[in-house]
Amino acid sequence: MGLIVFSFGTAKIFHFHAGEFMPAFGSPEWVAGLIELTVGLCFLIGVFTRLSAFILSGLMAAAYFTAHLPVSFFPTENGGYTAASWSFVFLYFATSGGGPASLDAMLSKRANG
Repeated sequence: MGLIVFSFGTAKIFHFHAGEFMPAFGSPEWVAGLIELTVGLCFLIGVFTRLSAFILSGLMAAAYFTAHLPVSFFPTENGGYTAASWSFVFLYFATSGGGPASLDAMLSKRANG
């Protein structure tokens, strides 16, 4: 999930395999891309996992409410099923953490001996 979010950030910010994801500099979509790039990378490598997941959960919820909900209430009709699902998955990681393979866990284990 972190890699996918990070790839959306690279598409929006660096126009790397951008396709339709080329927002104007400073637009809300560009700012979302900057968040996806930086926070997605943090989530991908497992550093500040809980905070990163919390921010990404909010970003996905905001994407759903601003881009999809105005089209229709139902995710099957408005195309927002991915944003809605990911919002809840990131919320899970915000509460559970990154697990033993995360950089957070490795640094914690090394600090505690």
